[in-house]
Amino acid sequence: MAKALVTGATNGIGRAIAVALVKAGYAVTGTGRNPDRLAALSALGITPLALSMDRPDEIAAALEGHRFDVLVNNAGMMPPLGHFAESDWEDAARTVAVNLLAPMAVTRAILPDMVARKGGHVFFVGSIAGHTPYANVAAYCATKAGIGAFAQSLRLEVAAAGVRVTEIVAGRVETELYIDILSPEARAAMYANQTGLKPEDVGAMVAAVLALPAHVDVTRFDINPTRIGTPTGTK
Repeated sequence: MAKALVTGATNGIGRAIAVALVKAGYAVTGTGRNPDRLAALSALGITPLALSMDRPDEIAAALEGHRFDVLVNNAGMMPPLGHFAESDWEDAARTVAVNLLAPMAVTRAILPDMVARKGGHVFFVGSIAGHTPYANVAAYCATKAGIGAFAQSLRLEVAAAGVRVTEIVAGRVETELYIDILSPEARAAMYANQTGLKPEDVGAMVAAVLALPAHVDVTRFDINPTRIGTPTGTK
């Protein structure tokens, strides 16, 4: 049975992707930090793995000995909204660590085995904000732009080894991304009138891409709600 690793699998897009891959027949390991949410993954047929994305230097050791056929770099965070010049530097540094350095570290830990076996698929959950920047989320936009560039460059490096790389460019998805920085009313307004995707929509797309023949590499897919809302949110 093929094995998949999904980071940030305890909620939102990551959880939906992990569930979709279980249904598609993969043995799925999902990472997270919350003990209760990690425990809940087992009931879904997902093997839980405690892994902190804000400590990229520790990731290689945590993943040593693990082999996966599919890697989904999903874990991410949104810093407080506001002008960058007035922001807390620690928030920006943590955003870079979680959104950019951690996916690079996870990939570096898993990719060599894929290359050696001449097969595998690496996904990066990017954002529309990495390609169409918004005000008041400069650090977040920078990390997602970095993910996009990293994914496309990496694809060129590993294509000859038969390893596929896909960037997921997600528009507005109903997740907990803004739960700590927006009020419940503001978040409800973001997703009003069906202007948000469901995490399951992204999960279905990932499963569909994986089902394509090995000689087909969907290097990037954009997924957005049909109806367009106000530009308050970016993912």
